[in-house]
Amino acid sequence: MRKLLMAAAAPLLAAGVANAQPVKEVPAGTIVVHMNGRFQFEVADFGSTYNSVTTAAGTSKLNSVTDDGELRLYPGFDAKTLSGLDYGAQTEIRTGFSDAGVGQNGGKPTTVNGNSSQDTIYVRRAYGYIGTKNYGFLRFGQTDAATSLLEVGVIYNFGDGDGWKNRGGVATTLPTYASPINTIVWGDQVALYGTNKLVYISPKVYGFSGVVSYEPNSNGLNEGYYNNTSATSTSAELSSSTSPTDIGSRRKNTVDAGLEYSLKQGGVLSKLAVTYLHSAPINYTGTSAAAVTAGVGPLETSKGGRGYSDMNAYQFGTQVSYAGFTLGGNIKIGQVNDSYAFVPKGARSAFVYDLGLTYTVGPYVIGANYFDSQTAGSYDPTKYRKEARTLNENGVIVGGNYIVGKDMDLFLQYMYGHRHQYGNSQLSATGNAQTQAVAMGATLKW
Repeated sequence: MRKLLMAAAAPLLAAGVANAQPVKEVPAGTIVVHMNGRFQFEVADFGSTYNSVTTAAGTSKLNSVTDDGELRLYPGFDAKTLSGLDYGAQTEIRTGFSDAGVGQNGGKPTTVNGNSSQDTIYVRRAYGYIGTKNYGFLRFGQTDAATSLLEVGVIYNFGDGDGWKNRGGVATTLPTYASPINTIVWGDQVALYGTNKLVYISPKVYGFSGVVSYEPNSNGLNEGYYNNTSATSTSAELSSSTSPTDIGSRRKNTVDAGLEYSLKQGGVLSKLAVTYLHSAPINYTGTSAAAVTAGVGPLETSKGGRGYSDMNAYQFGTQVSYAGFTLGGNIKIGQVNDSYAFVPKGARSAFVYDLGLTYTVGPYVIGANYFDSQTAGSYDPTKYRKEARTLNENGVIVGGNYIVGKDMDLFLQYMYGHRHQYGNSQLSATGNAQTQAVAMGATLKW
C-alpha cells in the first residue's frame, strides 16, 4: 500500500528556479506531498526621476518611504514507483497585484467567456515531471527551460534575492519607467517560464548535463482554448493572425536548448554553461490600413506591420565557488529585446553582461551585482533620427543578509539603476531616468 507523507523541502534561496531532481528523495512506492512557501516584507527609502510628475491635471508626488511584501506557495508532490520511476507535479502560486487602495488585495474584477472573477492569487509555474536520475527527466506544463535552468553566473542570492526583477522584491516598489526591471539579464522571466512546453533534462555524464525544450505557442494553462470554435485572435494555436495587436507579440515554435559543465576539485566548484533560444513571431495576414490604424505601421511591405525578426538569443555564463566566495559572469546577445520580446526589423541586436560576487561566512552573506544592458528598447525604424537606436540600462546592488535560522533571514541592500534612450516616450525629455533605494526586510521560507 502506498503511503501518504507530508514533508517540507529545503529552503529556497532564490525562489522559483527548480532543479531537475525531485524536491526530496522519495522511497519506492511512496508519495511525498509538500506545501512549501515564501513570505517577504521590506521597508524602503527611495528616490527617482518620477518622484514628482507634473501634467496638465497638476502635480503628483510619491512618498519616498514605502513598504511592500509578497507571499508565494509551492504545493506539489513527488512520488516513486516500485520499479524506481520518479514522477510528480510542482506549482508556484503568488499573491496578485491590484491598484492602490485602503487595505484591499483583491485584484481587479475580470470577465472571461461570461465568467466573472476577482483574482487574489495567480499561478506562475505549474508542471508535471517523470523520469529517473540515470535517464533524465521530462517536464510538461508551465515551467523553466534551458535559458533559466542553465543560467550560470547571474548572482543575486543576497539581499531580497530578487535583484532588479519586478516579481515582489524591492524593485516592485520603484517607479517602472525609472527602473531597469525588464532587461534580458534574467532568464527566469514569466515571458519564458509562464508558457506550456515540453522540457527534457538530461542526467549528468562526466560533468556535462543538458536541457532542451519545445514550445508550440506562447500560451499558458487554460489560455486560448476555452470555447475555441474558430481561428480568432483569442485562439491559442494561431500561426497567423489578422489582428494588428498580435504583430510581434506572440511566439510560435520556440526551441530552447543548452549545455552545462561543472567540476568540483580541491574545494573549488566551477560551472560553465551555454544556451540558445530560437522563436518565430506569428505572421500578420491583415490589411495595411488596419495595422496603421492600430499604430503598428506604416508597413515595410504590403503586409506584416513593421516586421519583426525571429528571436535568436545566445547565453554564455561561468562561475567559481571557493571558501565561501562565489564569483560569476554572464553574457546574453542576439536578436532579442527587453522582456524577451521580438526586435523590429532594422533595430539593433542585444548585448547584455552581468557580474556578481557573494561571500558567505557563518550566518552572514555579503554580495554585490552589476549589469549593463544594451537593447533596441522602444526603437522604431520608421522613426529614424527621432529616437536613439539603443536603450542602455545598468544597475548596481550591494547588500547583506543575516541568517537567523534555516527558515528566516534579515537583509539590508542598496540599489541604483539608470536608463537612457533619447526619444523614448517612457523616459524624461532628455531620455534619461534613474532610481535608487535603500531597503531592509525579512524573508521567511518553509
